[in-house]
Amino acid sequence: MTENPGVLKWSARLTSVALLAGCVVSNDPPPAEPSAAGGIARNVILFIGDGMGVSTVTAARIFDGQSLGMTGEEHELIFETFPHVALVKTYNTNQQVPDSAGTATAMMTGRKTRAGVINIGPEVRRQDCQESLDQELTPLGVIAKERGKSVGVVTTTRLTHATPASVFAHSPERDWESDQYLPESDRAQGCLDIAYQLTRFDVGGGLDVVLGGGRAEFYGGEFDGNRVGGQDDLIREWLDAGSNRTYITTRDELARLRAAQQPGIRPAQQPEELPEPRSAQPSRQQVLGTFSRSHMTYVAERPPDTTEPTLAEMTSAAIDLLADDEDGYFLMVEGGRIDHGHHDGKPGYALLETQAFARAVEAALEQVDLEETLVLVTADHSHVFTIAGYPVRGNPILGLVVENDVTGEPSPEAAVDATGTPYTTLGYANGPGAVADQPRPAPETGTGAVYQSHIPVVSHRIDGSLDYSETHGGEDVALYGIGVGSDQVGGVIEQNLIFDIMIQAFGWDDGD
Repeated sequence: MTENPGVLKWSARLTSVALLAGCVVSNDPPPAEPSAAGGIARNVILFIGDGMGVSTVTAARIFDGQSLGMTGEEHELIFETFPHVALVKTYNTNQQVPDSAGTATAMMTGRKTRAGVINIGPEVRRQDCQESLDQELTPLGVIAKERGKSVGVVTTTRLTHATPASVFAHSPERDWESDQYLPESDRAQGCLDIAYQLTRFDVGGGLDVVLGGGRAEFYGGEFDGNRVGGQDDLIREWLDAGSNRTYITTRDELARLRAAQQPGIRPAQQPEELPEPRSAQPSRQQVLGTFSRSHMTYVAERPPDTTEPTLAEMTSAAIDLLADDEDGYFLMVEGGRIDHGHHDGKPGYALLETQAFARAVEAALEQVDLEETLVLVTADHSHVFTIAGYPVRGNPILGLVVENDVTGEPSPEAAVDATGTPYTTLGYANGPGAVADQPRPAPETGTGAVYQSHIPVVSHRIDGSLDYSETHGGEDVALYGIGVGSDQVGGVIEQNLIFDIMIQAFGWDDGD
């Protein structure tokens, strides 16, 4: 790979920012654009911070800066230094405030659709299998494979979750991750669960690198999985279908694979019955990694001896594995648990996930040549997450509001509301932290605290249980671009135009 002086500038700037710990303001000029924006991209990497709205980016910027010893407000996350920025409208065709399935579909297919469906046309009703079968939209993962590119998927959620599934699958119901909730009548009509579609994806020989969580969706009950039908060992079937395939389940195995660049690593956690990956390699190596039973562990809850890789480690490994393709690659990287932290009403969790997401972007920039690669960073939607009050400069972003006094100096005590109760800078319009009691109690603070919200909301999950989680927000999200084709990023755009930006960067006139 050609050494990229632009990336070296980026790395040097990050180092200088870290050394500024304790400084109030950085007067460094913005970095020069490291490459010409025009031309044809050999590679495209799309980073999606699930739920990473503008307020989340702002709070994470302060959080990350404060973790480096700064006051925080002057800090920049790596993607905030990109030369091209746009605002993106995220609504679905049937919802003002979107869900991840519809938003991911917009980015992967160039078409806005209903909420809850994956790569299915907007006329199709959710969960209507029959309607969906002749209204399937072609996602970029398929287009790229058809045109000779390698394709990779990296996520901290289940690999069958809405955003990663949008790269390769079709479903009128995002919750049909395994056959557990897929009705037999719909299966008989020809609808397939998402895990099955992943392991049977055969366009261009199959997906090349797939790393994330969700192991249970690929196994039946015999292996403590969620599958209930006849296909209860999809991993075995995937391995049997290609002699160039490797399955891994731990961080150490991923590191060894990245170092060795060869198949044959047998995961210790793999069921005894699964065959060893064959040593013969008639074609480029394909890697499937499931590092957790469901979603990967929150950064805030990861034990020191975790067997799960970080998002940055998965991203770096994916780029190494995909970079061998002379024709280039498309890679989608999702920081999926930003969204989950907000749904849980825990901004500390969401900000740690955003920080890890930014580290993954940084890792990618250190590896790619921006003269031949387009890197986009965006969110699929926002959350009802606010930064409020009048806290002093450098006030801990996860703390109580401390205001300035009449002279402009910090007060000795936390500010209080009209009832005499302190309050936090961060909060939610709705969610599990809704306060029903009056007077309102003093809020909890810290990484694991559920922060206060205004309205208690409830919905029904597909299994019939009640969900009291916080909801998405409907405001625009940001799109940041750097590298080949990034000059198309700008203005206020519809979310489906992100697909067009990627297609044009590859030099393809359309997605057909």
